[in-house]
Amino acid sequence: MTALLLAIGLLAGLLGSLLGLGGGVVVVPALEFLLPLAGRSLPIQAAAAISQIGVLSVSVASTAGYIQRGQVRLRLGYQLVLFTILGGILGSLLGLLLPAATVGLIFSLLLFYSAFTLLRGIRRLEQGSAKPSRWVGVAMTFAGAMSGLLGIGGGSVQVPVMNLLGGVPIREAMATSTFIMGLTAFANAVVYSSGHQLNLALAAPVALGILVAARVGAQIQHRIPVAWLKLAFSLILLYSGVNLAARSLGIPL
Repeated sequence: MTALLLAIGLLAGLLGSLLGLGGGVVVVPALEFLLPLAGRSLPIQAAAAISQIGVLSVSVASTAGYIQRGQVRLRLGYQLVLFTILGGILGSLLGLLLPAATVGLIFSLLLFYSAFTLLRGIRRLEQGSAKPSRWVGVAMTFAGAMSGLLGIGGGSVQVPVMNLLGGVPIREAMATSTFIMGLTAFANAVVYSSGHQLNLALAAPVALGILVAARVGAQIQHRIPVAWLKLAFSLILLYSGVNLAARSLGIPL
């Protein structure tokens, strides 16, 4: 069991750091689909709670490296984190109240939309030339709500929002997203802990794996072509969305 949780953390940490995700798109589906093979099952709310610790780990492990390379827009991050924390608290409270199947279906729909958004804009804003949209704050609040509700870190929404609506270059959007979602995840984890959904014994090996792998991802992220990053990001979102939608609707794959 511990080895499986550690492996999930390693994969989530590498992908999360490379793609500006909190790793939740790996952690939540993996806990839902792989833990039953080891004789343990979790409701999606508990998986989302564990993922919050993973998101926090990705942020802690990756942000320092991004700051050293000047990729994190700290002023922008501090401004936007107010929106994501507010949304995160609201989303976490919803996560404690909604049925698991509903949460899973919302998760899948969000991933499909984010993948489509990034694929549509795959050639845009590598230099950050666009004028920021007035809807950035609203969209970041929504990102925070999805992070709290689904345990995904919010990077799947934050990165397209900052890149396509905020005019932030994709690499800086990914780095700034990693910084923002750590602060948001801390607030989310407090809410889930108060709702008795956070199992720290399961979260610890996941977090350890993420801490190790995220450092590697942060070091190699700048060497990967931008178009590849966006394409890989989109494919991961689509794969996770298909699997969770099928499970939520009771369709075997």
